[in-house]
Amino acid sequence: MDFPVDDIIHLIPQKPPFVMVSKLLYVDETTTKSSFIINPDNVFVKDDIFQEAGLMENIAQTAALRSGYIAVKEHKPVEVGYIGAIKNFEIFDLPKANDELLTEITIENQVFNVTILLGKIWHNDKLIAQCEMKVFMDDKTQEVLKTS
Repeated sequence: MDFPVDDIIHLIPQKPPFVMVSKLLYVDETTTKSSFIINPDNVFVKDDIFQEAGLMENIAQTAALRSGYIAVKEHKPVEVGYIGAIKNFEIFDLPKANDELLTEITIENQVFNVTILLGKIWHNDKLIAQCEMKVFMDDKTQEVLKTS
């Protein structure tokens, strides 16, 4: 797959209307970048402002996008991940509907099915949010979903 990847729905376990990423811009050994255009009808938009929980979910779904991209590239099933912990979540500004966010995650550590990452979100070259996130991957969840 060449970047950017516009068709991302098959790379993440989330489905509309709960998708908080639009494009996969870049993946390497430790870094992933995504973009997200905030739809005015998004579940996290209130009074034209994208809320804090949406920013957190955008970082988590950028991690999911990374995992899904790697899984598809390796001809493996896309796994479901869960946010295990969030540390030092800082918000410097809240974006509005129709704004485009650029999100970058950097893998700090990965042990078995647990990944610790740093997530940062920019709007118009301005850092608007950041955190450390611990994500747990559940490779059995996808099999349960397939047989349900």
